[in-house]
Amino acid sequence: MTTCAYALIERSRHTSGKSDTVVLKLGHSLDTGHPVHLAMERMAERLEELSDGAVRMRIAPNGQLGSETECIELLQRGALAMTKTSTGPLESFIPEMAIFGVPYVFRSEEQFWNVLNGPIGDELLVSGDDSGMMGLCWYDAGARSFYTKSTPILQPDDLRGLKLRVQNSQTAMRMVEALGGSPTPLTFGELYTGLQQGLVDGAENNPPSFWTSRHFEVCKEYSLDEHTRVPDLLLISRSWWERLDPEQQAWLRQAAKESSEWEREAWRVRTEESLKAVEEAGVHLHYPDTKSFAERVAPMHDSYDGTAVGALMARVRETE
Repeated sequence: MTTCAYALIERSRHTSGKSDTVVLKLGHSLDTGHPVHLAMERMAERLEELSDGAVRMRIAPNGQLGSETECIELLQRGALAMTKTSTGPLESFIPEMAIFGVPYVFRSEEQFWNVLNGPIGDELLVSGDDSGMMGLCWYDAGARSFYTKSTPILQPDDLRGLKLRVQNSQTAMRMVEALGGSPTPLTFGELYTGLQQGLVDGAENNPPSFWTSRHFEVCKEYSLDEHTRVPDLLLISRSWWERLDPEQQAWLRQAAKESSEWEREAWRVRTEESLKAVEEAGVHLHYPDTKSFAERVAPMHDSYDGTAVGALMARVRETE
């Protein structure tokens, strides 16, 4: 069976024999122990419960259907019903998503969630309409920080001369360049080997991903500068969304919302556990003063003046 055929929404007879069962296929690149995957499993259970089995989900984790970018493209073609993606790769399809890659845009975690759960977040969820997709909910992916094989990042100058892996995101590349490092795009699956072989000197990610990827086995310096908060986003193909009737859409929205709320608490717990685990594994945790980092990227902020991303940044600054 081809990937596209396997990924299509499937329909079978509902057990009552009165209606069709809708089965939504969701592909993503995370492992099955990740808090976001666990949240989506809960969403699938809740969706089946709300619909009395009339709408179900099948989840394909671990990149079975391709990378995040490839799954987004499948969504656009209607060959995949749903996917979970970071907003990093998504900015190539929805330019406004670049705001999450701009360092030190958000003053705090509280303000970040006030933005996502307010008008700005609601607008961004539907900003992919012209690209054939729409967002259902946000998932917490924490704050991204630098980790390296041997050089602790305590100030921006410490990045000079270092090759640092970044997501497939122009904004992430600009950020590392602004701080003095050399950005090197690699897929997440290639990163462990890239670190081992010296293709890159380090990377940047959140604590749970640093732990579950086992990058701590190679990188022993983790500097929690928390330069960006890049959330995950649950997407559905616009064409398949429109095939659902209003009641089915309501069930899906409710299940997604509840999964997002559950995941935020699961993420908080997992972050604490991950930091403790990597420290016990020999990683040195650093908590640098972020003022010098924010000052170094101020020109990058200014470069967005007069753009759609710049307008969003101004609205974020006005959000408490």
